[in-house]
Amino acid sequence: MKMRLFTLFVLIVCLCLVSGTPGVVARGAEATASSPAVQEQSQHVRLVDILGGSVGGVTVQGNYAYIGVGYRFIILDVSDPAQPAVIGQSGLLPDFVKDIVAAGSYAYVAAAGAGLYIFNISNPAASAWVGFCDTPGYAQGVALAGSYAYVADSDQGLRVVDVSNPAAPTEIGFYDTPGFAQGVAVAGSYAYVADSDQGLRVVDVSNPAAPTEIGFYDTPGTALAVSVDGSYAYVADSKQGLRVVDVSNPAAPTEIGFYDTPGTKETALEVTVRGGYAYLAYDEGGLRILDVSNPAAPTLVGVLVRYAREVALAGNHAYVHSGVLRIVDISNPAAPAEVGIYDPPLRYVWDLAIAGNTAYVTDANNLRVMDVSDPASATQTGFYNLPGLTKGVAVTGSYAYVADSDKGLRILDVSDPAAITELGFYDTPGSARDVAVAGSYAYVADFGQGLRVIDISDPAAPVEVGFYDPPAGDSMSVAVVGDYAYLADTTVTGVGGGLRVVDISNPAAPTEVGYHTTLCRAANDVVVAGDYAYVAAKGCHLVILDISEPTNPTFTGMLYKSGLDHGVALDGSIAYLAGSYGLSVVDVSDPAAPKQVGFYPTTAALVRVAVSDDYIYATAEFDGLFILQYLPHSIYLPMVARN
Repeated sequence: MKMRLFTLFVLIVCLCLVSGTPGVVARGAEATASSPAVQEQSQHVRLVDILGGSVGGVTVQGNYAYIGVGYRFIILDVSDPAQPAVIGQSGLLPDFVKDIVAAGSYAYVAAAGAGLYIFNISNPAASAWVGFCDTPGYAQGVALAGSYAYVADSDQGLRVVDVSNPAAPTEIGFYDTPGFAQGVAVAGSYAYVADSDQGLRVVDVSNPAAPTEIGFYDTPGTALAVSVDGSYAYVADSKQGLRVVDVSNPAAPTEIGFYDTPGTKETALEVTVRGGYAYLAYDEGGLRILDVSNPAAPTLVGVLVRYAREVALAGNHAYVHSGVLRIVDISNPAAPAEVGIYDPPLRYVWDLAIAGNTAYVTDANNLRVMDVSDPASATQTGFYNLPGLTKGVAVTGSYAYVADSDKGLRILDVSDPAAITELGFYDTPGSARDVAVAGSYAYVADFGQGLRVIDISDPAAPVEVGFYDPPAGDSMSVAVVGDYAYLADTTVTGVGGGLRVVDISNPAAPTEVGYHTTLCRAANDVVVAGDYAYVAAKGCHLVILDISEPTNPTFTGMLYKSGLDHGVALDGSIAYLAGSYGLSVVDVSDPAAPKQVGFYPTTAALVRVAVSDDYIYATAEFDGLFILQYLPHSIYLPMVARN
């Protein structure tokens, strides 16, 4: 009988694999049909999509620029540099895009912990994933020479991948450098590896199956990138600026010149050399253009004062990654001029509020409005630029209330997402981190200045009517239920931190009536339902407090998990925790004994989370907006990556 049942189970699973029966999830199945994204070690949580993310990796071929944005790359038509236009994007990758090289019909992508991915870009409007090679380390950079891709694979050194068949790239050789390989350039029979604190390594790749180090130069800083021109290697050496190394004798590379400035925030991150000039991405020092016609004496000739992390060249333009993509006219190296910009949406995402089929997302200096009626194909319908760094958001009716850091509370009319207008604002004394709205009042968690109560009966003229500034701790989040506001307080001093209960029955005189110090003395977010407060308590994971007696909040239960917890949302008896580890799904039907029932790991740290119509929306600050789905009855099968 047992054997028959087992045989029947196997048959059902096999049929499900063939038919794609709902409820059975192929672990690792991607979000879209053209995506190779995987879901390693996830438990009952399906990735639907990831929107946005910070820029990472840029290359240009012809009239097209390819830039990494979070977990995918975007293709821009740059035939008019002043008006870069998105014409396509790749499917989701399993990890961040760190570097891209485009050659002919293919783009080669260094995808961090996922290795090397290859896409067919013969039609830039419809790129298609064709193959991948999962390198053993963390793919930071890639260079192409002939039929081989050379991957700077962090602690796993230099990996050589045969890409003659793009559908089946295969590692054929490697050299494990002594440091952490960050960047690579190939010239002739040699690969030049920027090997972090081990400087520049010169590797003979005349036999790609057996790469061998023949020389090195230990730069004084941390080698992050390298560009080779003729007999010289130019190394972006972090805090030690640009180092020029003579490699005419690869067995004995020697530094002959350098460029450095004493600024503490100026860090050489990447360099590209062409036509007697070195273009140095110098972090907060901007784009530096150096005359290297005399390699022994690099001379500064031009500066574009913009944050710069990466730079690629094409024609008379430099394409500079500075969080956004800046297109710079370099026809006169002494006077570089920005001529175009592409600012990808959702590149610095903090909080969101869901109302019906609409998500309101705080993103850097913007509030973005997204149509999520189809979560798998969410689209932006409008945005509004604000003066501060947007944090918390609450939406009631036609109004959005945005906690705008040092610019206080901003009130926006969002009745027409395509034409959002600001109605009024109140500049709180601290840094507005979160906001809750109840009746005619907005309650602002004002980091450093406690709880501010603002009368919003006239949205055009909000006015503070009361405040409560706790004796210790800093307010991170606020929830309001009835006559009470619940403040999540964190601390960096060891004093304060936890949940504060504030009586707001008289908005002009809010008064603390209860307080509970969480075990970790840090509460980042709070949601209240019934007699319980659910607190994302930093290193304590989830802390549940009984608040049936607001003057005496008492510990009820806790689920401990290592990592930093930033956000919490509740849907019935299920709590969702956003943290540095990813998303945790917790059954809180018994508040005294919460238990994890689902999990989705991310390489990005999640910050805030919201739930609507069975979908989970989690913000990841620098890494975009994650859309997921909790499937408690799904069966997880071996990991698959499909095209």
